[in-house]
Amino acid sequence: MADVDFFFSIGSTYTYLSVTRILDIEKKHQIKFNWKPFSVREIMKEMNNIPFPKDKINKVNYMWRDIERRAEGYGFSAKTPVPYPLSEFDLANQIAILGIEKEWGVNFVIQTYKKWFQEKKEPAIEPSISEVCEELGLIKDDIINDAQTEVVKNKYRQNTNLAREYKIFGSPSFVVNNELFWGDDRMEDAIKWSLK
Repeated sequence: MADVDFFFSIGSTYTYLSVTRILDIEKKHQIKFNWKPFSVREIMKEMNNIPFPKDKINKVNYMWRDIERRAEGYGFSAKTPVPYPLSEFDLANQIAILGIEKEWGVNFVIQTYKKWFQEKKEPAIEPSISEVCEELGLIKDDIINDAQTEVVKNKYRQNTNLAREYKIFGSPSFVVNNELFWGDDRMEDAIKWSLK
């Protein structure tokens, strides 16, 4: 079974498209995605890259509509605009790291994104955090505390540094044998490359 490294940040808008369909894609192509939450915000700040610039309203409106169209094309919905940027960006991704180490992380990410893009509930704050934890049978306060330990923060930094090594500049990104594929629309290209 081929492997694809999936670098993502909860907080990236286009990543909604990938996480909502990724399990079906994984099953269809008989491949394994290795989920790697990282801080795309930190990397974008280093590049002075602002994804939704307030002074470029036409671009911003296009990007929101583009996400809606692409979601519809995949067979699900997106109700944009959604709250952006996230107030608890790092916490959301640290919870994802904690969960991926403990087997519930993928479901946490998917449920969190669905609440964000289908119910406009911002990740890692109320009411989203309580609702997702309840749905997954998790104790919210324990999860938040555990996600802020140095062990989890170190893993978050390691993933971000690994993203830098791969020259990743956005989320979602897919890496196969040191080849980088950026963007939801490159997921299938990454899969094809993994099967070469």
